[in-house]
Amino acid sequence: MNRVILVGRLTRDPELRMTPNGTPVGTFSVAVDRRFARRNEENGQPTADFIPIVTWQKTAEFCNQYFTKGLRVAIEGRIQTRNYEAKDGTKRYVTEVVADNVEFADGKNGNGYNGGFNRSNYESDDGFNNAPAANTNSAIGSPIDDENIPF
Repeated sequence: MNRVILVGRLTRDPELRMTPNGTPVGTFSVAVDRRFARRNEENGQPTADFIPIVTWQKTAEFCNQYFTKGLRVAIEGRIQTRNYEAKDGTKRYVTEVVADNVEFADGKNGNGYNGGFNRSNYESDDGFNNAPAANTNSAIGSPIDDENIPF
């Protein structure tokens, strides 16, 4: 299974481009603090990883419209690796997250929009309906009653 969930801050504004056939593709990067990393010896700051993010179609348009540098976001997607030949003839390798779902992680932003873009609200590219399942377990976080345990 290839799934990743990240929460971090945008290091730059998203960049929206179009493929030759007109499909929107967006790119940006997210700074994600390492949870248990030692603090940087020089300035006492936590260490962070800078993760490149790629978005496609409606997700790319959403990010371009609502995301800005410094905004705290939650990203869900998959890790993808690829390679290409640079202009100087050297082979380059890239590891990036292809985002399916993106959300604001700090609540309402300056323009009043509170929410995110969840591709699963729509039919996915592979033709399957990915609507999220309802949470049917209402006992999460509540005390356990011994009489209701099935064993």
